[in-house]
Amino acid sequence: MKPTTHPLFWRDEGLPFVELRQVLDGRLVSYAPHSHETWSIGAILNGQSEFVCADRLHAVEQGHLVVMNPQVVHACNPKQDSPWAYYMMHLDKDWLAAQLFAEGHIPSPEWHDSQADTLLAPEYFSSFVELCQQLMSNRLSVTEKVDLTRLTLLRIWSELQSTKMASCPTQLQANPLYDVADYLNLNCFDDTPIAQISAQFGYSTGYLMRAFRRHFNLTPHAYRLNRRIQLGQTALKQGRSIVDVAHEVGFNDQAHFQRTFKQRVAATPDQYRRAVLKPYSQTAGSQ
Repeated sequence: MKPTTHPLFWRDEGLPFVELRQVLDGRLVSYAPHSHETWSIGAILNGQSEFVCADRLHAVEQGHLVVMNPQVVHACNPKQDSPWAYYMMHLDKDWLAAQLFAEGHIPSPEWHDSQADTLLAPEYFSSFVELCQQLMSNRLSVTEKVDLTRLTLLRIWSELQSTKMASCPTQLQANPLYDVADYLNLNCFDDTPIAQISAQFGYSTGYLMRAFRRHFNLTPHAYRLNRRIQLGQTALKQGRSIVDVAHEVGFNDQAHFQRTFKQRVAATPDQYRRAVLKPYSQTAGSQ
């Protein structure tokens, strides 16, 4: 089948904890800063990019693995005129935490963030690309795919934990801004003015805007929109209609939903909703 510039999303009912994305020509793909509920890992198959993760900026290129912890704001966009191809995998953090705990990689079954944002190691890059190709093929059974996913990610996790970052936070500090973030998550469908929310939590609007953006790398309004898109993705994966999902996640204007979704997912809602079991190119990892 002829390669396509459109993003390809792969999902399988037998592996509900994983979603995989393949982009073979992403030169027109652009992301606004956003976050995921999942632990995400990607392989750059071709090209060069600037990868912003929290407040850290990395120059990455073909052969790099990039990693995003849950709810960490990030963006990865290709350099101008650079070819751009990649795999991106999103893992349910609770499933992954259970696997890591069972093997003694983390001290409890609750989620613990990984350490490094990037990894440049040919062995681990190749094994991750092989995993992506095997998942998207029909060569393995569901059980074999689960086992391969688990073993590959456990090995990569161990290597990531040994790659220390000077700027990597080791512990989340108590911060009253998390109360505001929790409120925005729980009430993301409401369009309560930020000034009203600021007063509710005892802040001036200007202070809350500055402090929230400094801590979360998003304004309160962008944080609220990001949560709506996360919920929209969940609904679209269930096969819901785009019109219904748009209204359910707080967009009265479907066009606004389409624009906001594409800015953060770099795909239209229809492209995201559709998933296939066979990749467009079996040789994508060899680019």
